[in-house]
Amino acid sequence: MFKRFRRLRINETLRNLVAETTLSSNDFIYPLFVKEGENIKNEIESMPGVFQMSIDEIVKECGEIRKLGLNSIILFAIPDTKDSVGSECLCDESIISRTIQAVKKEYPDMFVATDLCFCEYTDHGHCGIMDPKTQTVDNDKTLEISALQAIVHAKAGADMIAPSGMMDGIIETLREALDENGFENLPIMAYSTKFASAYYGPFRDVAESTPSYGDRRSYQMNPANRLEAIEESIQDEKEGADILMVKPALAYLDVIRDIRNETKLPLAVYNVSGEYAMLKNAGAAGLIDYERVMMETLISFKRAGADIIITYHAKEACEVLNRK
Repeated sequence: MFKRFRRLRINETLRNLVAETTLSSNDFIYPLFVKEGENIKNEIESMPGVFQMSIDEIVKECGEIRKLGLNSIILFAIPDTKDSVGSECLCDESIISRTIQAVKKEYPDMFVATDLCFCEYTDHGHCGIMDPKTQTVDNDKTLEISALQAIVHAKAGADMIAPSGMMDGIIETLREALDENGFENLPIMAYSTKFASAYYGPFRDVAESTPSYGDRRSYQMNPANRLEAIEESIQDEKEGADILMVKPALAYLDVIRDIRNETKLPLAVYNVSGEYAMLKNAGAAGLIDYERVMMETLISFKRAGADIIITYHAKEACEVLNRK
């Protein structure tokens, strides 16, 4: 009788030896949200365990996650002042610049990626300059100010730029701007396949970036379109992206695998707020074994082909891995 499968599963050490896919702290980027002020650490009701933090608290948090072996973050900023063009993020003393500098001063080896977009900085909540005729984002005008924002982040000491606005031509525009200003070695992680998803709801609570009118479907991808998703990522690779990304992750494992099969670039996934909140609430209600489901979900992203996982679970996942 054929029993090879059982023979390879019956001992835990052997199960680990033959495991095809593994997780480590090096796989994770941890999102952090910075807000003006001091001694601020506001937990978000829709995202238990996720906080808006002032710069001093962000620095403290970086110290805590380093103890877990977590060395990569992505920063999102929540400014006090918003206007129609997001001008606060275009100055060298912006909240994102000051946060990068504070983290780097205390922890020079912390890898700091920055979200590059305008939805958190605009009073209308959209990802760039609005065209009053079409009531959607003006692609080319937004590219111009995105280049300026990228230089601000680079000058502040960011280790990687991650443009999330989904403007056509954004990667080529940023690559040219960075190269022309002496930042040839600064990588770009493209939000290359970012869907117009309902899974983003809790993020808009923490980032205070809900659009005041309309939606983002004119510049984010239709969840129904698999082939377009592949094409978007390949286009960003051609424009000079160093890392590609699929966002959200859990409902798009097929797309992750499709893109993995089409490119040799590193591939990231964003395990988004709605995915996180579902697990948190199901765990709190006693419906699932939260820790096991969390780790099973994260391993599914790696199995589908992801190299990097941006996730709010990163701290908890590192704690689990450190116990093994």
